[in-house]
Amino acid sequence: MRGGPALLNGGVFVDHLQLVDFRSYAAVDVALGAGVVVFVGANGQGKTNLVEAVEYLSTLGSHRVSSDVPLVRAGAERAIARARVQAGLDDERQLQLEVEISRGKANRARLNRSPVRRTREIVGVLRTVVFSPEDLAVVKGDPSERRRFLDDLVVSRWPRMAGVRADYDRVLRQRNTLLKSLSGRSRGGPPGADAAATLDVWDAHLAAAGAELVEARLVTLGDLVPHLAKAYADIAPTNSEAAAEYVTAVDLEPGADRDAIVAALTAAMTARRNDEVARGISLVGPHRDDVLLSLGVLPAKGYASHGESWSFALALRLGSLALLRSDGVEPVLVLDDVFAELDATRRERLASMVSGAEQVLVTAAVGGDVPAVLSGRRFRVAGGEVTPDA
Repeated sequence: MRGGPALLNGGVFVDHLQLVDFRSYAAVDVALGAGVVVFVGANGQGKTNLVEAVEYLSTLGSHRVSSDVPLVRAGAERAIARARVQAGLDDERQLQLEVEISRGKANRARLNRSPVRRTREIVGVLRTVVFSPEDLAVVKGDPSERRRFLDDLVVSRWPRMAGVRADYDRVLRQRNTLLKSLSGRSRGGPPGADAAATLDVWDAHLAAAGAELVEARLVTLGDLVPHLAKAYADIAPTNSEAAAEYVTAVDLEPGADRDAIVAALTAAMTARRNDEVARGISLVGPHRDDVLLSLGVLPAKGYASHGESWSFALALRLGSLALLRSDGVEPVLVLDDVFAELDATRRERLASMVSGAEQVLVTAAVGGDVPAVLSGRRFRVAGGEVTPDA
């Protein structure tokens, strides 16, 4: 599995952040820099909005919302997030990333002030690993949360997979539209010859994009598991080992390559065609898969305690960090309001495990919640203003 190289390899940090009409900010301009940067402010003052903008410039997504609409300040027509990123303290190379988020229009992106053809072309310039209270949903929530976690990690490793992911979603939408139209005409029977031929075409497209996505998920999850197990043992010493297994409805042999996955997806769609037409929806593909997270012999969902679930969620992020580092990537770490959710022991363990990162962006309602090992530049966030904390 290979992806296009990032424009800046190794460690990259955000040197400067500018926002216009993004979330609660009419305008804000903050000089950041490498190392630890802590934003302290009461809830609702906008500290998370700052790190959310960094995440968005990295992934074109947010850990808080599934739609871009809430990112545009109320009453504004567009929002702009802009960052200057640098390739490490000993490297003078810099790039400027910019995304313009518009209501009712396609978003636009610029790299070094030059427009790019597709916004996703900037994905991979800046890598992030985000820890947040929402991470608990990866362990306790629906399969979609675990698929999203895994797909985000896939794209962090191989940025070109953002295009594969988008292609799969597009084909899935169009195939579902066709199935829905057929369900109204089939009256419970198989589709006619013309409809069947059209479905064959969409089956091939879905199998091709789906197989590439499943292959990347399988490789990434297999690479992640050793890092996950170690991270869980470090943050919550216990006799139970953390593990993860990919769960799919199609029959795959261990180590199946992409061609085998295409064949398995195609066979499954053929077998379930009448069901899909009757229900008007695609029942086969990576959008139906899951990741089984387990502690020892029991699944984490439904059996892990609240503390164990939190430790598992943290271990997934720490494992992601370790995996990216093994790939030669040093991502920016975002710790968004996580210390308030942890006891003192877990706070100290987490802080010590991430303190050596190229850049760590921390948000906290109470500055005292942030362990001393994460000392660095501090900003006060209040009333729409971000000011250095002397």
